[in-house]
Amino acid sequence: MDFGGFTNEDFNVFLIDGLEARMEALKNTVRPKLEQLGEYFAPTLSTLTGDEMFVHVAKHARRTINPPKDTWVAFASNPRGYKMLPHFQIGLWNTHLFVWFAVIYEAPQKEMIGERYIKKAAKIYKEIPKEFSWSLDHTKPDTIKHQKITKADLSAQFERLKTVKKAELLCGYTIDRDQVIGLSADGLLTQIEDVFNKVAPLYKIALNIK
Repeated sequence: MDFGGFTNEDFNVFLIDGLEARMEALKNTVRPKLEQLGEYFAPTLSTLTGDEMFVHVAKHARRTINPPKDTWVAFASNPRGYKMLPHFQIGLWNTHLFVWFAVIYEAPQKEMIGERYIKKAAKIYKEIPKEFSWSLDHTKPDTIKHQKITKADLSAQFERLKTVKKAELLCGYTIDRDQVIGLSADGLLTQIEDVFNKVAPLYKIALNIK
């Protein structure tokens, strides 16, 4: 694979004014790299989860006015879509790179997933690394460090996922852009793979995979 890592140019795409200009830059600079990451990590995630994983690179096709503030490649067990399923993501905001396991509001089985997480809350709280983060909204860059929440806080997030229609829950790791740019391609691939190894158990719990 010819993946060469990310550069300032990739992150600065999100500073370009106008939908058409930003989309053109995304297609030419960032999307080819996300496609490479998709091809590289799909077999890894298939092995980790026991489900065949298909690659979905964000196209932002429904946008007509506002340019995207982030972009990503997602991995899910359905070749036709990922939003309705527990899935994995690698992507960029202007400020950082993210590596997530995600259950977002389109997932129809959120209630069941939330219940499974509630039952395993103590185990999840203990096993997620303290430097990892949680997000409650995939459309915003804000995150909550795992080390700053209690087990009760986490259980409350799981309860919210179960009971609130628009609730979401993402877990993973974010890397500041300067650190990403400073990493070698191999170093970044290793770090992403480590995150996937750590969050794969969340996928198995969500789908009740032993």
